[in-house]
Amino acid sequence: MSNTLLVGTRKGLFTLVRGISGWEIEHVDFLGENISMLLDDPRDETLYAVLTLGHFGTKLRRKGTGETEWTEVGVPVYPPDAEYGMGHFAPADGPKSRPASLKEIWALEAGGPDQPGQLWAGTIPGGLFRSPDRGDTWELNESLWNQPQRMEWVGGGKDDPGIHSVCVDPRDSQHVTLGVSCGGVWETRDGGSTWENIGQGLRSDYSPPGMEYDRAFQDAHRLACSAADPDTMWVQHHNGIFHSTDGAHSFDEIKQAGPSVFGFAVVAHPHDPKTAWFVPGVKDECRIPVNAQLAVTRTRDGGQSFDTLRNGLPQQHCYDIVFRHGLDIDASGNQLAMGSSTGGLWITENGGDHWQEISTTLPQVYCVRFRRW
Repeated sequence: MSNTLLVGTRKGLFTLVRGISGWEIEHVDFLGENISMLLDDPRDETLYAVLTLGHFGTKLRRKGTGETEWTEVGVPVYPPDAEYGMGHFAPADGPKSRPASLKEIWALEAGGPDQPGQLWAGTIPGGLFRSPDRGDTWELNESLWNQPQRMEWVGGGKDDPGIHSVCVDPRDSQHVTLGVSCGGVWETRDGGSTWENIGQGLRSDYSPPGMEYDRAFQDAHRLACSAADPDTMWVQHHNGIFHSTDGAHSFDEIKQAGPSVFGFAVVAHPHDPKTAWFVPGVKDECRIPVNAQLAVTRTRDGGQSFDTLRNGLPQQHCYDIVFRHGLDIDASGNQLAMGSSTGGLWITENGGDHWQEISTTLPQVYCVRFRRW
């Protein structure tokens, strides 16, 4: 099991280590700064941190193994003429698009093992960027950006559309699957030269009549795949949990799973494709745990049944929400970490049967990542 946990928060990057007496904060980087995304790249043992700094913009820092200082590298930049659409929310007598500029790096993932230095960045407002040189330079994926359906994407959890999930197939680095809010699921099999909007069976109960199954109008909150079987994929959707066994080309909807099927986070077991974890909540305006009792749900049979896991989690007056990237699993498949919107942090070492409270006083948690090396 991993002995190091990285926690990106509203007020800094916290590094926790497991010692004899339990998990402790070892040090804090970027104290006071908003760390919204992390990547711990095992290919060359490099750590990346995204700083989302409001009117100061988005920054990306990199630190290699053995280095003591962080290096500022490049960030995605949209072309001057780039625009994104307002979809079905565009005013009838007003503009149908807006100028595109980087608002946030919402996903940061490594390329395949045969692509040293390559990174993928999913952004708000909906652009996918690739770096061939460990983040020094970035290029917009024009093929996806030029898809006609993209102009129909709209904001979900954020005001503008965004790419929050990038799944690189461990069997084939040219095969990449994206989760977009609200734009559904997209796939390339040629490294981004061409794209297909997949995800038959995804359903949105908030859509205008007749558009419930529109693939380009789905609010897929998070997309996860099993490393043991990358064709097994899970979507935590705005109004349900969806399960695929054909690489996200088609999904079965799960309408019952413990307290609710609404939530943001999902992780898949790295060795057992039938096992996955979710963090349920009350949807839409409320967005708190059901009955103010924090729980995690787990399926071990591909979504046929679910366990509701509460041991060690607060069960009274709890209003924590776990964001899309606030849940992670280590390579063993037994150890999970979960950080919340109100600064809670919990770790389990037995697949969620019991959770240990690490802190309730951290800043708002956006991202947790176990060290992979």
